[in-house]
This record gives sequence, C-alpha cells and structure tokens, in this order.
Amino acid sequence: MKCPHRLEPHQIQGLDFIHIFPVIQWLVKRAIETRQEMGDYIRSYSVSQFQKEHRLPEDDEFAHRRPAAVGTLCGTFDVYKPRRKYRRQEGAEALTDEESRVHATLLEYGRRYGLSRQSKATQPEDRRIPAPSGLVGKEDTRDEEELHAEELRINSLMTGMAAMDIEAGRLTASTVGQIVGLQSDEIKQMVSEYAEKQSERSGEERPEKLGTVQQHGRKITSLSKQISQKRTLLEQLEVKSAALQAGCSDAKEQLSEVISYTETLDQELAALENVESAADPSILQELRALVTMNESLKVQEQEFRAHCRGEMSRLQHDIRSLKAEAEENGEEKERAQIIEQQQKAERDKLQGIRLLLARRNREIAVLHRKIDEVPSRAELAQYQKRFIELYGQVSATHKETKQFFTLYNTLDDKKVYLEKEVNLLNSVHDNFQQAMAASSTRDQFLRQMEQIVDGIKQSRMKMEKKKQENKMRRDQLNDEFLELLEKQRYYFKTVKEFKEECRRNETLLGKLKEQNP
Repeated sequence: MKCPHRLEPHQIQGLDFIHIFPVIQWLVKRAIETRQEMGDYIRSYSVSQFQKEHRLPEDDEFAHRRPAAVGTLCGTFDVYKPRRKYRRQEGAEALTDEESRVHATLLEYGRRYGLSRQSKATQPEDRRIPAPSGLVGKEDTRDEEELHAEELRINSLMTGMAAMDIEAGRLTASTVGQIVGLQSDEIKQMVSEYAEKQSERSGEERPEKLGTVQQHGRKITSLSKQISQKRTLLEQLEVKSAALQAGCSDAKEQLSEVISYTETLDQELAALENVESAADPSILQELRALVTMNESLKVQEQEFRAHCRGEMSRLQHDIRSLKAEAEENGEEKERAQIIEQQQKAERDKLQGIRLLLARRNREIAVLHRKIDEVPSRAELAQYQKRFIELYGQVSATHKETKQFFTLYNTLDDKKVYLEKEVNLLNSVHDNFQQAMAASSTRDQFLRQMEQIVDGIKQSRMKMEKKKQENKMRRDQLNDEFLELLEKQRYYFKTVKEFKEECRRNETLLGKLKEQNP
C-alpha cells in the first residue's frame, strides 16, 4: 500500500502506540481520500443514470413555464425599446453644429437632456473646485445663463419638429420607392452628363474612339437592367412589409392578451400570497410538495397513456396485418405449429447453452480457486518476513534455553568439585592428629597427600586441555558464523537486485502492452 511508515507484527502484539499511531493516521487519511474520490464518481454516475429514465418535478415545471417566460421577456423588450416620437420637418433649418445635431437626435426620441447640462448635473459635488467667496454670485449667474441659453436652443429645435405616429417611424414601401426613384434620377442625370461629355470629346478625337461610345452605351444598358432589378426588389420588399405589418398587428393582439392574462395572474398571486401569509408554513410546504408531486404524476400519467395508445395502435395494426396474411394464405395453424416447434427448439437450445454456461462457470471458479491458492510475490515476501521473524524468535528462545542448560551444568560441576574438596579437607582434618602421633603414619600421610596433589594437578591439566579445545571450537564456530553472515548479506543484496529487475520487467511489459494493444 506504499505506506511511508514501517510497522512490524511484534509492535502490534506489544501495543507499541508510538509506531502504530502514524500508520493508523495515514490509513485514515487514505480512506477519507478514497471515499471522497469514489463518492464523487458514484454521485455523478447515479445522477447520470437517474437522468436517463426520470425527471425531477422542477424540470417539468420549468419546461411548462419556459414558453410563457420567454414570451413575457420578448414582450417586455418590445414594450421598452426606444421609440421615435418626433421627426424634423423637411423645410426646417439645417443643423451645422454637432452638439445641435446630438440634441436634435435625442429630442426625436423624447430625451430632453443635453450633453453639457447632463455632464454638469451628474458631476459629483465633492469634485467641484470651490470658488472664492467673491466669485460665487458670478458663477451661479453664469450657470443660469447657460441653462437658459440651452433651454432656448432646445425650444428652437422643437419648433422644427413634428409629432409622429407609431407607424410613421417605420420605413414604408413608398419611402423605399422614393429613395430608389431618387437614385434612378441621379443615375439618369449622371449618364446624360457623361454622354454629353463623350459626344463633345468625340468631335475632337479621332474616329478610332467610336468603340468607347459603344462601351458606354453598354454600360447604360446594364445600369437600366440594374434599375429594373431594384424595382423588382422594391416590389418584393413591399409585399414583405405588408406581411410584417399583418404579423405586427397579430403580435399586438397577442401582447394585449398576454398583458390581461398577466394582470389576472398577478391578482391571483396576490390572493395566494395573502392566503399563504395567513396559513401555517409547514402545511404550505407540504401542500407545495404534494402539488409538485401531483403535477409530475399527471405528466407521467399522460406520457404513459400516450405510450400505451401508441403501443396499442401498433399491436392492433400488427394483428390486422397478421390476420389478413393468414386469411389470404390459409396457413395460420401451420404457421402457429411451426412457430411452436421453433420456440421449443430455441428453448432446448437455450437450456443447453445455460448448462454449458454453468459448467464453464464452475470450471472458471475452480481455476480461480487454484490461482488464489498460488501465492503472489508480495505474499511470498510477506511469508518470508514472517518465517524470518519466527526463526529469530525460535533462535532467541533456543539460545536462552541453551544458556540455562550450560549454566546449570557449570554450577553442577562446580558443586561436585566443591563437595570433593570439602570431603578431602574433612578427611585430612580427621586423620591429621592420628598421622602426626607416630613417624610411620606420618610418612604414609605425607605420601597420600602427595598423591592427592598429583591427582588434583592431573585433573587441572585435563580441565585446561578441555578449556583450550572448547576455545578452539568457539573460534571455529565464530569463523563459520562470520562466513554465514557474509553469505546472508550477499543473499539479501541478490534478492533486492532481483526484485528491482522484476519491477523493471513489469514496467517494461506494461509499456509494451500500451504501445501494442
């Protein structure tokens, strides 16, 4: 699991909380991250599966209310769009000043605010530079004079304008025809002027320039064709304009109906709000939920009924077609028998396929169990670690037991030697007085003591020899132990390199499979 903290089994058995706590902390963090990832994935998958076959009551309500909302919004845009109220008369004085033209354009749409006045009116009070006390009266007088002059200019502009109807602001077919007629007159005038110039030049130039006159004649012909095309386009625009005017009248009627319906809905909504304010909130919430559920159930019922009607019509059509075919051919019973035989054969075939599938599933389950019985590399490594730990525990216990046995044997031998020494000293003490009484017994006693000392020396030499042999044996075993440790280190190094090569091999195999799927 790629845990950054090491944890051994004996630490868990011994409740080593210092080493267990970071591992548990890491596991909890990993579990929370996995739960969040899987939770987001499962949530998105469940929402997508739900949206495939079901719909929320809010979606149905929005689908029902959307056309009315779109119509209301479009009607609002039509009601509040800018409309032209005035138009300058043809005989009015031409405006040369740009500010005057801006004022006139704003006045045509009912805006009586000029640029200079609006800028002064909208200027913040805190940004105005305070004038000295002696100049306050002059500044106010100047502002009043400017405002008065601007009012006079607005009134002069309004005198050159005339009020217009709602329909007068639109581009009519007659206006388009007038524009095209003006363009055609200008074109004719330009053509006549150009022809006169060319005729004047033709008298002065050489006869080779006659081809140019023909070319200009062709241009005049092409221009006349364009004029006829523009007139045809004008007729089409007049027809389209009439259709648009009819559609506009219908839209106005619909707008009036929608406005009346909106007023009715507002009155009903106000009554409902009054009832709602007087009612219990919990009951209202339950009623809203029930109404929403009722609407969704009605929609589902209608859809189900429509689906059932469609299925019923389709099945009736199939039945009629089958009956007609059976009456024409006279083979309805034979076809039914053939169908039953085919159905029986297909059932037998399906049963055989199911048996074969069950047999294959059993074989797959057996193979899965056999595969599960074979340990993986990670399990083998874990088993190896556990065996090594068990071997370490057994070795420690065996070493401790061996030390106890050795200590026991050493103490037992020491006890034997001490008993022998005590017995010898007791015998020497008991026989010393008797042996010293006579000279013959004294010599015999001395010889016995010499023999005892020789025996002790021989025993000591034997023990020294045995000690040297044990020491040599210990050195040999120590050398063998060092050799085995060297072999163990080499073995661990080889196993580590082998695992690294196996990991690299698996990585290369995965890349090879990705490149060659």
